[in-house]
Amino acid sequence: MEKKEASPQVLFLNPKRDIHIIKALASDIRMDILTLLQKEEQNINRISELLKIPQSTAATNIQTLEKVGLVSSRLYHGGKGVQKVCSALYDEFIIRMDDSVKTEENVIEVEMPLGLFIRYDVNVPCGICSHEKILGNLDMPSAFLSPERVKAGLIWFGSGSIDYQFPNNAFDQKRPVRALEFEMELSSEVPGTNPDWPSDISLSVNKVPLGLWTSPGDFGDKRGKYTPEWWKLKGSQYGILTTWRIDETGSYVNGAKIGDARLGELELMAHHSVRLNIAADLKAQNAGGLNIFGKGFGNYERDILMRMFF
Repeated sequence: MEKKEASPQVLFLNPKRDIHIIKALASDIRMDILTLLQKEEQNINRISELLKIPQSTAATNIQTLEKVGLVSSRLYHGGKGVQKVCSALYDEFIIRMDDSVKTEENVIEVEMPLGLFIRYDVNVPCGICSHEKILGNLDMPSAFLSPERVKAGLIWFGSGSIDYQFPNNAFDQKRPVRALEFEMELSSEVPGTNPDWPSDISLSVNKVPLGLWTSPGDFGDKRGKYTPEWWKLKGSQYGILTTWRIDETGSYVNGAKIGDARLGELELMAHHSVRLNIAADLKAQNAGGLNIFGKGFGNYERDILMRMFF
């Protein structure tokens, strides 16, 4: 088997964004496998022999490490037939508790103001608010045409979709992208509020569906941390911070797999921008509408964040 190259590979982890990776590391067997593979790539049989574990156990744990992008595998045609040879992709893991990871050279973040959408197709109930006031008329989709929408801190609709267009920094970097993430605060939408009002919310990137996430409800039990005092308490107050991720293992929300879409399907190098579609389909099993919270509303002082990992 081949020895690993000398240059170390470091992976920075954020507890909120990378919880699925941290969970995969929380296993003595998987850590033993990674330690073994950091020295030299091995096939499943050899891993089983060296660690004195059943082959099925070795294969299952390798599969887990592959899914979160910590191990890569290739098929090797040897004297004993075709074998699966595994390699560790990283030598060191660093957990960062703050947002400083965004300054690393291998991560670029772009925060898109909530009101800078490029297309909308929404149905009542719907509306837009800035931190200071309601923009236009409530339940009138034409309010989404207001020039003041650039100040939006809260957008809601009973069904429909909205599109954003982000710059594609992969062109400038001229390096392969290993993962793409979108972070936003979301909830269901119902007239008034209802914590038990599930809604299937979907994301598509460059017209590739990532999957569905079901918001449990529309929350109004207390005022959002940044929600202004003038906004009535019986209105939507805050949402759940969601991180949507796509890499070569699939698509995820907050670490839970939601689909089999792969990063390569986005064809990032074929587009000068990254187009994001956020939708609440009236025909979904849980057709419960959508609130998107931006700066000036909810519990997180941020708009829609895109992270590109190189």
